[in-house]
Amino acid sequence: MGDFLNLIKVLVGKRFPFQLIYSNEYWMVETGKHVFPLQKYRLVYESLLAMGAKKENFLRPRPAPDEDILLVHTARYLKRIKSGSLSHAELRTLEIRFSPELVRFALLSVGGTVLAARKALECGLAVHIGGGFHHAFPDHGEGFCLLNDVAVAARKMIGEKLAERVMVVDCDLHQGNGTAAALAGREDIFTLSIHQMDIYPMEKALSTVDIGLWAGDGDAKYLAELRAHIPKIYKEFRPNLVLYLAGADPYEKDQLGGLSLTRTGLKERDKVVIENARRLGIPVAVVLAGGYALEIKDTVDIHLNTVRIAQRVQRVYPEPPPGAAAARRPV
Repeated sequence: MGDFLNLIKVLVGKRFPFQLIYSNEYWMVETGKHVFPLQKYRLVYESLLAMGAKKENFLRPRPAPDEDILLVHTARYLKRIKSGSLSHAELRTLEIRFSPELVRFALLSVGGTVLAARKALECGLAVHIGGGFHHAFPDHGEGFCLLNDVAVAARKMIGEKLAERVMVVDCDLHQGNGTAAALAGREDIFTLSIHQMDIYPMEKALSTVDIGLWAGDGDAKYLAELRAHIPKIYKEFRPNLVLYLAGADPYEKDQLGGLSLTRTGLKERDKVVIENARRLGIPVAVVLAGGYALEIKDTVDIHLNTVRIAQRVQRVYPEPPPGAAAARRPV
């Protein structure tokens, strides 16, 4: 109860330390009885408002234009998405009900992560209440992911010369196979994925650094492996931006995995990733990524904890990054 009251105190008032990105359309996609709870976005948003966040703390994204999507995805794939002409095999691989609403959701998600990246570069940190669809490849979708918002955001920030080097830190339960494939071979983008090996995707792509863990490894093993790389890779690669996938699915009660992290372990994970970056003056854009706990409240609470950690860190390291003014372009 004490932690809950402290969170309320931190959130009260207009002086929210960073920008939040969210759209009400995120949870208005009909997916049937599906393990991916899109309503978690609404519940996170409403919880933040109930705790004292103001509506002006949230920015609403626009759907990403074709020119942004084509930074990563093929023209043929984009055309097939927009025309609704994906094959039965492609729809099976996607593993979520395809509809025009899903297409708009995916385009908004890309727009939201691009906006979060811009705002992070502008003021040091931003959180997208959405995003993290890391299984989408340039020419097809997989595992609930139609378009790869993280890969697009990384490419766009570099393409617009808002960043020279971008790092993706993927702490979702599952390997970021689509992101790794989409960004492979680029010296200006570093991809790190820490994930469970003995689950989907069974065929892993090659990230810059892959940290493979196994069912039952738990907090101690996970955090030891993460700390072995962070902040070392920050100092070596010197990114201008970190895109952080703060998946809730390594949680011990998640339906799709078995890494068995506790809520305490997940909070420490968030602190390792975000605090080490901000201490070095590196902007961080957070996206929520996955989360499939049997009780949706558990997933929502884990996402709220990520926002809480981000708040605490940003209050300690509030300075915008050098050259932040360059990121202040129309969105």
